[in-house]
Amino acid sequence: MKRREFIAILGTTLAWPMTARAEQPAMPVIGFLHPASPEANADRLRAFRQGLKETGYVEDENVAIEYRWAEGHYDRLPALAAELVRRPVALIVATAGGATSAAKAATTVIPIVFAVGEDPVARGLVASLARPGGNLTGINFFNYELVPKRLELLRELVPGSARVAVLVNPTEAANTETTVRGVGTAAHAIGLQVRVLNASTSREIDAAFETFAHERPDIIFVGGDTFFNSRRVQLALLAVRHAVPAIYAQREFAEAGGLMSYGTNLADAFRQVGLYAGRILKGAKPADLPVVQSTKFELVINSQTARTLGLSIPPTLLARADEVIE
Repeated sequence: MKRREFIAILGTTLAWPMTARAEQPAMPVIGFLHPASPEANADRLRAFRQGLKETGYVEDENVAIEYRWAEGHYDRLPALAAELVRRPVALIVATAGGATSAAKAATTVIPIVFAVGEDPVARGLVASLARPGGNLTGINFFNYELVPKRLELLRELVPGSARVAVLVNPTEAANTETTVRGVGTAAHAIGLQVRVLNASTSREIDAAFETFAHERPDIIFVGGDTFFNSRRVQLALLAVRHAVPAIYAQREFAEAGGLMSYGTNLADAFRQVGLYAGRILKGAKPADLPVVQSTKFELVINSQTARTLGLSIPPTLLARADEVIE
């Protein structure tokens, strides 16, 4: 073989991998928008990634994820959503109502997969559960529909209670309104007096419990909220310190020392979000993916905290618990 022919063949061989790499499609990018912090959502992130994996996507292997965390500052969500739209990303995952509303306002084109506790139709996110119709679909994890049941369970544990204090985060206006209305209706039905207090910062949580210490409610109902979840250790410790039985929306509170929780299994909800994100990356349209309604609910009781508060857990309640933390 002549030297000139050998060089030509060698040059073609070396150039082929570079050309092939250049022709490979770019890795799709998911924008992940959340009002709290990654530290407070580690388990849910793992579940989300598991859902993605079940559809064939693994972070940093064949999909990239751009995270935007508001760290409890809800007013930052619109700017963070706009950043993801400018990026641009293939789709946006928006968890909690505030993040979903910010993403919806930022784009009518990029697909959005949400996880919200309220009715997405009533909130104007989708046209219907079966046929969302626009660029949004996702998971409804029934935070607010469970409010009456949550209060009923706490009253069962503390049967002599007459006054309930409700702690809500006013930053999430729709969340607060629905929770207060739900607790008010349920409390009236079982003869409880209601006192509502607001908190949207760590200091305001401390101030609310100072008020509780002065007014001495019999039980505390902590509203389901992403900011409260990020402050779950603070909330659980304050309730025990002031010796007031409290109930929460997520199991993480009971794991952090809170008395009891009743709500959706959010790890499963976030796995469903990952599944939908993967399906959309494969070509499915949000308009054609019906909103998934959570079906896994769990009652978690911290028996050690109950003993600290001097409470005896009724056998009927123990029998219904999905987990009892010793």
